[in-house]
Amino acid sequence: MPELPEAEVVVSQLRDRVLGAVLKDCWVGRPDIVRQGIETLDWYRGTNIITIQRRGKSVVLGFSRNHETRYFLAELGMTGLLLFRSPHASYQKHTHLILSLEGGLEPELRYWNPRRFGRIYLFDLTGLERFCHKRFGCDPLTVPWEQFRQLVMGRRGRLKALLMHQQVVAGIGNIYANEILYRARLHPYRMASRLKTQTIRRLYDAMQEVLLDAIRNGGSSVRDFLAPDGTEGRYQRRHLVYDRAGEPCLAKCGKRIRRLIGERSSFYCPTCQRRK
Repeated sequence: MPELPEAEVVVSQLRDRVLGAVLKDCWVGRPDIVRQGIETLDWYRGTNIITIQRRGKSVVLGFSRNHETRYFLAELGMTGLLLFRSPHASYQKHTHLILSLEGGLEPELRYWNPRRFGRIYLFDLTGLERFCHKRFGCDPLTVPWEQFRQLVMGRRGRLKALLMHQQVVAGIGNIYANEILYRARLHPYRMASRLKTQTIRRLYDAMQEVLLDAIRNGGSSVRDFLAPDGTEGRYQRRHLVYDRAGEPCLAKCGKRIRRLIGERSSFYCPTCQRRK
């Protein structure tokens, strides 16, 4: 379930605690967790972590040696976490990669992923850019307004599906798509190409407001998410519609939140988010 805000929280903590550290050793518990370049893991030993960034829902660490930089891209997937330590013994079982570090504030970084819907990829810069160009669309926090307007107007299909299409808009999953559409007062099944400019602007503003608010509140700890230091996010306490089916709309319109069953459940208010 980690989405853009959770990945951003991970990146922030990693920058504070392991940026500049030396990678002393790598332990891989499952060879299939590393999808590309496992034979090059030896190169990473003794390198410095010089960059930490987010791409969509993924976290990228850059390692440097003798003016050459290579990268780890960690997909968080449905249940993936990057942790400084195991919160309790049950987390040992599904820890698939451990980076032993020196010179930072943490002695190690662990990749935990029980359902294995994410992987670790190893790249040089060209490979990283090629992969990201193929996998990730625009970033919802940095995409310029005019680019976003044209993107929405040029897409057919339902609005919620557009927001969750990672090759179009990278980083938004089911939780935040629901919250964004509620704040923008748009039904999940509205057709993207039929929206007027002022409506798209409302969506654009709501998208950035929700994501930034979620980041400030440490993300949403729904099901498995924990920050690298083991703390839970707080934004789930601020959800207005997600997983609130049957509860009153917080806008006090008199209606109750409804749930649409599909590939991903949609939560919406039938009054505040009319389907036109």
